[in-house]
Amino acid sequence: MEQLLRAARYFRDAVPFRIVPAIITTLVLLVLLLWPTPQGLTPKAWALVAIFLTTIVAIILKVMPIGVMALMAVMIVALSQVTAESSKEAIADALASYSSPLIWLIVVAVLISRGLKKTGLGQRIGLYFISLLGKSTMGIGYGLAVCELILAPFTPSNTARGGGIVHPIMRSIASAFDSDPEKKTEGRVGTYLALVNYHANPITSGMFVTATAPNPLVVDYVAKVTNQNFHLSWGTWALAMLLPGLVCLFLMPLAIYLLSPPELKKTPDAVSYAREQLRAMGPLSGKERVMVGTFAMLLVLWADVPAMIFGPAFSLDATVVALLGLFVLLITGTIDWDDVLSEKSAWDTLIWFGSLVMLASELNKAGVISWFSKGLQGSIEASGMAWPMAAAVLVLVFLFSHYFFASTTAHISAMLLAFLTVGAHLVPAEYLVAFLLMMAAASCIMMTLTHYATGTSPIIFGSGYVTMGKWWSVGIVMAVMELLVYATVGLLWWKVLGHW
Repeated sequence: MEQLLRAARYFRDAVPFRIVPAIITTLVLLVLLLWPTPQGLTPKAWALVAIFLTTIVAIILKVMPIGVMALMAVMIVALSQVTAESSKEAIADALASYSSPLIWLIVVAVLISRGLKKTGLGQRIGLYFISLLGKSTMGIGYGLAVCELILAPFTPSNTARGGGIVHPIMRSIASAFDSDPEKKTEGRVGTYLALVNYHANPITSGMFVTATAPNPLVVDYVAKVTNQNFHLSWGTWALAMLLPGLVCLFLMPLAIYLLSPPELKKTPDAVSYAREQLRAMGPLSGKERVMVGTFAMLLVLWADVPAMIFGPAFSLDATVVALLGLFVLLITGTIDWDDVLSEKSAWDTLIWFGSLVMLASELNKAGVISWFSKGLQGSIEASGMAWPMAAAVLVLVFLFSHYFFASTTAHISAMLLAFLTVGAHLVPAEYLVAFLLMMAAASCIMMTLTHYATGTSPIIFGSGYVTMGKWWSVGIVMAVMELLVYATVGLLWWKVLGHW
């Protein structure tokens, strides 16, 4: 008995995972696997659902670091062969997402941002923002939100905008206040600013067709379900989303201030301190100028300016642009290869985000998402509910089903057309445009929910300023708040514009 107790104590102290959460996660997996396969799904598709849900539970309960849980999901998919008929094909499926341009855009954006810290340009930018708005932490938050808004119409990649441009500025400001996750001081201002940095991104993404990559797909689907009778041009979209978007952008920093208050609320000496530090730093160094030039180049190319001037042949993919920026920094000596290798957050993000993208993609390929959409349509039609309630259910289910996706593009591609088609059958013609605009808004609001919701989220989450629990709790509150704004201010504004 004594030997058994000694072995149990050794196991408890030696294992690198949390035992109780691990037991709960294992039970979730077993229950789901033993559950009868729902009609319309194959046993392998249902097993894939079980693996996905169990992975999410394991991440939420923090059984082990998120990267380990992600690798475990890759291993289980390959070992169980739920996506293929052989182990060789299954491992190819499990690793396929690691070649995704979106994932590499995230990784390269993090690597580029390292140059801001190394050259001191990030600190300079942070000090400049503090000198302008540094009398309060909330003021700095509004500064970040305005920065997002200014960049949004010209930056089709919301990941590049929020993660590659604004996030390094946010980190620099946090560092200027000695708010650093490695020092356990993230709560001073960093957690608040990181949340504002992130939640400004979905709001501005919904305000312009050119603010995020999936928006043109939304435009195409809206045109299809209305037989080309309603087309969301750039101007129509921008005008429709202007007022509710601005209201959300105004309320967001205040709401996050209440949900996650910074330890430093007033910073009366920050403005004079920042100005003194800027004077002490002197003029821009050579490497800082390279960073400024690189960011200017990235912004111009991400905004697709060459294509606007010279034609579509000069359009470049956002990931290609990011790699070009990284290469410029490397060949100019602004950062070196050791900097790239030592940026742990980039490589950690590559592992865990790639795994979640893979699972979401395989769920779609297995027909799980299509099965879910058809089931919802049948349930709504069978319930006989009034059309306003049916429209609300469609918006809510579409938005909150994003918990099952690691990409807005994948989610919109898989589900939006089906949901719009159902709505077009249920909603009276005179109210259809209002419903379509709500669905368009929801396609961006859903980015608020999780730390894997869109390309921007793993960059900001990976910086360590926000815990997963805080991220998810703030995310659902922000989603509900923004939905309410669009369902009130938005609907009234669209009435004024004559859309219903």
